[in-house]
Amino acid sequence: METILEQQRRYHEERERLVDAMVKEMLHKKISHREVINSDYRLKYLIDRYLTGTERLVELYEDRDGHRKAEVAALTGPNEFQEFYMRLKQIKDFYRKHPNEISIPMSVEFDELAKARENPTDELSNLVDFSDEEGYGKFLDLHECYEKYINLKGIEKVDYITYLSMFEQLYDIPKERKTGEYRRYLVMLIEYLSWFVQRVKPLMDLEADLQTEVDAVINQWDSGTVPGWPKETGSALANVGAHLELSAFNSWEELASLGLDRLKSALLALGLKCGGTLEERAQRLWATKGTTSLDPSLMAKNKSGKASKEREQLRHRDLACLEAQVYRLAELVAMQRVATKENVQRKQARTDGERDDSENEESDEESLEDDTDDVPYNPKNLPLGWDGKPIPYWLYKLHGLNINYNCEICGNYIYKGPKAFQRHFAEWRHAHGMRCLGIPNTAHFANVTQIEDALALWEKLKVQKQAERWQPETEEEYEDSQGNVVNRKTYEDLKRQGLL
Repeated sequence: METILEQQRRYHEERERLVDAMVKEMLHKKISHREVINSDYRLKYLIDRYLTGTERLVELYEDRDGHRKAEVAALTGPNEFQEFYMRLKQIKDFYRKHPNEISIPMSVEFDELAKARENPTDELSNLVDFSDEEGYGKFLDLHECYEKYINLKGIEKVDYITYLSMFEQLYDIPKERKTGEYRRYLVMLIEYLSWFVQRVKPLMDLEADLQTEVDAVINQWDSGTVPGWPKETGSALANVGAHLELSAFNSWEELASLGLDRLKSALLALGLKCGGTLEERAQRLWATKGTTSLDPSLMAKNKSGKASKEREQLRHRDLACLEAQVYRLAELVAMQRVATKENVQRKQARTDGERDDSENEESDEESLEDDTDDVPYNPKNLPLGWDGKPIPYWLYKLHGLNINYNCEICGNYIYKGPKAFQRHFAEWRHAHGMRCLGIPNTAHFANVTQIEDALALWEKLKVQKQAERWQPETEEEYEDSQGNVVNRKTYEDLKRQGLL
């Protein structure tokens, strides 16, 4: 059994190793979208483990049961050597009873985490579940929410692409259509978007973020500045009604000519039921003419107006809070919304065969995306193209890249293909080799790759240049007094002999 001090030491070591692992995880290069999400999940695991160890360490330092204090007192007391040998005896007895027990150091566990990060297995490459439609967090899958939306009463029917563009525009919906079914739709939409954001951004404190939006709505509710929920300003006519003098009318048909709204106002003033068709309202109002007591069956139900209005206000505020959460979640998935819309449009523009092919291509792309860090399969050692993949073999042979050219002047460097071989004579490597030989890199030495051939050609060129050099003794002309033209050597000989 570990002592209190040993547990504290182990938790301190674990926290330091967790910090180091978190730094390495954040510095690790993420190429694909899948790697970014998986890295966030690994980081979340390390953070949660760090917080758990910290909480346990705080509990040990608080020492509520006094065990740590007693242990420190035993180690620092007058019998510290006796305490040491007693603990040593306990360790020996433990390993005598369990000879095959192996103590695995903590560094091994973190080395395994580093290896899993560098070379993840198939299981570690799919740390979170996404549907096929979501493409591992690239797209949204709002089909169920869309079906719920188009079945709402009084809502304009739109297609799926239009819904993706306007599902957060809830302020355009009139308050009269925001019923209980509408609230259930909002709850369903929030549940999906929250679940999606939690999977895509595991490090984000989504609950606190949404609670901030709810608090903002509650604070702004009384001022009437919540989007889509202006402050109500009811008129006296709508709430109290206006009395109507029935003596001026001879029949209920004449009352019907006043219209629905005027009859409703008169019925409200008398406390009668104000619903029904035009004829029913007119007959109900005509029945009160000349009577001192009203028929109880015609009276409206006795409701507490203030209480019902407060309940309605609370219901509206609850809907406003839900809508505010939808607005915030729509901001968080803005990138995925755009990608989803493009993906749906691309799918709708394809035939069934093309759609099947595209799904296969997407799966291949995902597998290739996951293997971007791996060495490409290249058994024939073909050169790589612009996309980092080996070029086709027919293109390899077409350019003559299967032919090797060796240049001794360049230090036996091998050039693949005639194009690279011809180009290298003007490059720095060949020019440096010629300069080391003391030979100018001129056009005379084109296609010369052997040092011996280059030196022999240079000697031959020097002899030719020497022969072509101007020699004044034989080529300089002189003219004597008689007009004879001779070269310089002949002229000087004749002059010495006195023949001129």
